[in-house]
Amino acid sequence: MISESELTRYARQVILFGKEGQESLKKARVFIAGAGGLGCPIALYLVAAGIGHIRLVDNDQVDLSNLNRQILHWEKDLGRRKCDSAVEKLKALNSNVILEALDITISGSNADDLVGSADLIVDAMDNFDTRYILNHVAFCNKIPLVHGAVRGFDGQVTTIVPEKTACLRCIFPVPPPPEVFPVIGVTPGIIGLLQANEVLKFLLRTGRPLENRLLIWNGLEAELDTIGITRDPCCEECGEKH
Repeated sequence: MISESELTRYARQVILFGKEGQESLKKARVFIAGAGGLGCPIALYLVAAGIGHIRLVDNDQVDLSNLNRQILHWEKDLGRRKCDSAVEKLKALNSNVILEALDITISGSNADDLVGSADLIVDAMDNFDTRYILNHVAFCNKIPLVHGAVRGFDGQVTTIVPEKTACLRCIFPVPPPPEVFPVIGVTPGIIGLLQANEVLKFLLRTGRPLENRLLIWNGLEAELDTIGITRDPCCEECGEKH
C-alpha cells in the first residue's frame, strides 16, 4: 500500500495516473544492467519515480575517466565498486525503494538467475556481447527489454517485447566492432531518461512504447527520429527456425 508520505512525495505524478498507478510502480521489479553512463540516470529517475524494487548489476570500479558522464559517481568514489557508489546515492534519494547492488559480471551462465523475477530488463551496457545475453534471457523468459546505446552526440532507444516485436538480434544481427567509443556526458543523460520514460510507460500501461520502432537521437542537430523495425523470421534468437 502507498503511505501518506509517499502520496505527498509522488503527488505531482499521482495527478497523472492516480494512486493505482503509483501502486503499480511500487509493486514493480526492474533489473538494470550497468551502473555507468546510461545506468546512472536510468536508476536515478526510476528511484525518484518510486519503482518498488530495483536490482542494479555492475562489476566495474569508478575511474576518473567515468566522471564526465556517470553522474552517480563522484570524486570521493574513485576506486569504489560502481554498484555500491550508485546505490549509496539512490538510497539517500528515496528510502522507500528496495535496492540491490550486485558486483558481478553478467554472463550466459548467470544472467537468468540475475534477472530473476524482474518485470522488465533495462540494457544500460556498453557492449553487444552482454546485450545479446540480456536479449536471450528476455526472449526465453518473455520479459520486456528496454535497449539504449550511445556514441558521441548520438544515441538510440527501443523497447523489445518477446513474441511481439523484433528482438535485438533482429535489429543488430552483427555487432559493431569493439572500441573505446567517444561520448559527451549529456548523451547518456538524454538516452537514459528516454529509457526510464519507456520503463514507466510500460509499467503504467500508458502511451505508445517504442515497440518495433528505433528512436535515434542526433545531438549535434538536436533531432529525434524513429524508424520502423520488423521481426526477422530468420533471426537466430527469435526466428521461426530457432
